Amino acid sequence: MTTTSYPPPSRNADIVTQIIAALMGGFMLFLAALLVWTLGYQLVYAGRIFPGVSVAGVDISGMTPSEASVTLNQRLSFPYQGQVTMRDGERVWAASPAELGMVFDASASARAAYELGRSGGLFSAFGDQLDSRRRGTTSEAVIIFDQHIAYAYLQRLANEIDQPAVEANLAIQGTEVVAQPGQLGRFLNVDAGLIALSSQLQTFQNGEVNLIVEETQPKLLDVSSQADAARQILSAPLTLNLPGATEADPGPWTFDVQTLASMLLVRQKDGENGSNLEVALDSSALNEILLGISEQVDRSAENARFIFNDESRQLELLRSSTIGRAVDVESSRAFINQNILTGAHSIDLQIITEEPAVLATSTAAELGITELVNAETSYFYGSSSERIQNIQTAALAFHGVLIAPGETFAMGSVMGDISLDNGYAEALIIYGGRTIKGVGGGVCQVSTTLFRNAFFTGFPIEERNSHAYRVYYYEQNSSGSKDSNLVGLDATVYLPLVDMRFTNDTPYWLLMETYTDIAGRNLTWKFYSTSAGRTVDWQTTGAQKVVDAPAPLFVENPELAKNEIEQVDWSADGADVSISRTVYQNGVFFFEDVFNTHYEPWQAVCEYGPETKNPEKRAKDKGICQ
Repeated sequence: MTTTSYPPPSRNADIVTQIIAALMGGFMLFLAALLVWTLGYQLVYAGRIFPGVSVAGVDISGMTPSEASVTLNQRLSFPYQGQVTMRDGERVWAASPAELGMVFDASASARAAYELGRSGGLFSAFGDQLDSRRRGTTSEAVIIFDQHIAYAYLQRLANEIDQPAVEANLAIQGTEVVAQPGQLGRFLNVDAGLIALSSQLQTFQNGEVNLIVEETQPKLLDVSSQADAARQILSAPLTLNLPGATEADPGPWTFDVQTLASMLLVRQKDGENGSNLEVALDSSALNEILLGISEQVDRSAENARFIFNDESRQLELLRSSTIGRAVDVESSRAFINQNILTGAHSIDLQIITEEPAVLATSTAAELGITELVNAETSYFYGSSSERIQNIQTAALAFHGVLIAPGETFAMGSVMGDISLDNGYAEALIIYGGRTIKGVGGGVCQVSTTLFRNAFFTGFPIEERNSHAYRVYYYEQNSSGSKDSNLVGLDATVYLPLVDMRFTNDTPYWLLMETYTDIAGRNLTWKFYSTSAGRTVDWQTTGAQKVVDAPAPLFVENPELAKNEIEQVDWSADGADVSISRTVYQNGVFFFEDVFNTHYEPWQAVCEYGPETKNPEKRAKDKGICQ
């Protein structure tokens, strides 16, 4: 058998146990003492408020809740006699707490003061009792705050404070610039004011509340820079210049301040950084001005004009080439608006230029002009001096003109305006079914001659229009007699509606020369180029389905004297004619075409003065209108 022996208990352990027991005993005694004090203190002040307790500065120590309620009601007049000041900058409004919806509940405040030191557990109650006895304790006043009343009061203030943002404005009145700066918007934050009022009323003291007024920025606050720009624009007239102008060029064009003021626009422009005002000249008005200027400035590029020296076989310069130019309306408009804002009052137009294809230095070899390819002559015996003037004027417009390889040439591209200002005279023309006096009569002698030259050279004819009736000028041969083979070989022009066009379908430039022989009453049109080896075979049916002209018409003309009679229109038989053309190149068929023409019968017309008797006999005696 084994015997185990244990050491005797430690003396140190006994000591620790004794200490813990002592501490526990002491703590229990402390709790007992604290409980006895607290309960005893409450018994001493049973039904009464502990010493040192006050509400809103009124000492209610030792009072019953009822007594405290009465005392508080008597002593605390703050809701009615107090004053809360509300401030917005320099503006101040004052109101009593009662006007702001505050009601003091004295009974609830007394009950809350009574509970001080009696609630919150043993330690809390003891602490409150001790604090109130030593230093005094303020119990919170119980108030009822009617936010509806306060909100309505603040809303009335908002009606006085609030103002919407005002946009800056810029206006042009006559030639004056009127600028109105913008204003910030101001809005009372009623909800924030309500919170601030509630906090101030809880203090039960007079005080000031700074109202929270929020500002809103207008889209446009300051337009002084735009006003300065507008005044700068209207400080002097605006002059538009043609860059590189010579004495022969139009311009400059100057617009006075009144005109600029009528064109000046102030408009709102929205961008990434917000809205802004833009000062500019009205695009529509500027366009109108620039389009008017372009009518004076714009011109097509013109090739140099030459004649061909048959002996030297070289070109001789008639007129130098012209660089084409056109006003770039869109770029000019933007450039003007850009520069006028910088203070410029003399601004160059933006011009687009076009170089001519043929310069004055071009040679016959470069253009492929080596020989006379074809020439045609038409005759105009019996023409008036006015008609001859028009033939000469129109023909001269084409003298020395070049047609590019592959170009379709239109007479209207060269002739320009047929007017008295351009050297034309009044002569007989066909208009509205009658032969009447008009500017440019005789121009069709030129178009007919060109048509015949293109026809017999073998060029494709793109547009040809015959006359409404047979005109005897276009059926004349060199002796002045009628040639039936020429019926149907006329061409009329009435620009811009009716034109004569043909195509130079060769790889060489074509040079045209025109010569009017006034004494010989003929017009010769020459084509110079390099022959394409073309020959023309043509046939005509001659006049067919001939319809006799109607009997002459006699019409009274109040501008003529008594017994005076004049023939103003000549009879012509109606007819149809068909001309076929076959073109060969180097002996090989190239193309063929047909020209069909219908002529209406035409009536002779004689005019006579008032009170003229038997005008038919007088016409017969004079040998007219037969």
